[in-house]
Amino acid sequence: MTTFTRTAAALVALAIALPASAGPVADAEVQLRDAYGAYRAALFLSNAGKAPETAAALAKFTAAWGGIASQWGANPPPQYADDAALGATFEKVSALAAKAGEQVAAGHLPEAHETLEGVRAEIGGLHERAGLIGFSDRMNAYHAAMEEVLSRDYAALGAGAVEALAGDAAVLDYLAGQIAAYPAPEAAQPEYAPLAEGFVQSVKAFKEAADRGDTEAALKARAGLKVPYSKLFAKFG
Repeated sequence: MTTFTRTAAALVALAIALPASAGPVADAEVQLRDAYGAYRAALFLSNAGKAPETAAALAKFTAAWGGIASQWGANPPPQYADDAALGATFEKVSALAAKAGEQVAAGHLPEAHETLEGVRAEIGGLHERAGLIGFSDRMNAYHAAMEEVLSRDYAALGAGAVEALAGDAAVLDYLAGQIAAYPAPEAAQPEYAPLAEGFVQSVKAFKEAADRGDTEAALKARAGLKVPYSKLFAKFG
């Protein structure tokens, strides 16, 4: 699937935003976001090779996810009441977390990181099936497109590299713009603004170089995309 196809599919969900008012729907999203925060920490720390810290974050996520599965299994929030795959999602995420825990205990942090990547898609599927989108969904849509851009061999495209870079940069710029337009629920925290600004500027640098047709500068800017995104994701994504 190309960057454009994947992005178009991800953006369909933008039509319905998560509710901000209090109530069963919003309360469930707060509960889910709290658990997802522990998951993000485990994902980030496993990539950093920090085994004890990863194990602690993973234990926190496992406990939070177990609470959600138990509570929602008996009484699903309204937005997930008709989700036929809800039970399967509980089982898949629990299985992935357990497998990652075993890998961390064995000292296999890269493998644990890859296992945990699967949790992102499973939890994201909850919102996708419910027709909802929140900050983490926008971050994940950007991540999917970014990973494709980072792995693309533009040199192999020859003269077509300039057009490909401009097109891919436009996609990332749009997705980054959505993240900027709809900040994280915790955006009032002092750490948010500088992390968000660093992320947006990294995408801007990539797009400006690509739009100029400066392949060398664009590829250099591409190399600077992942760190700003990762920092924002780890804290707020």
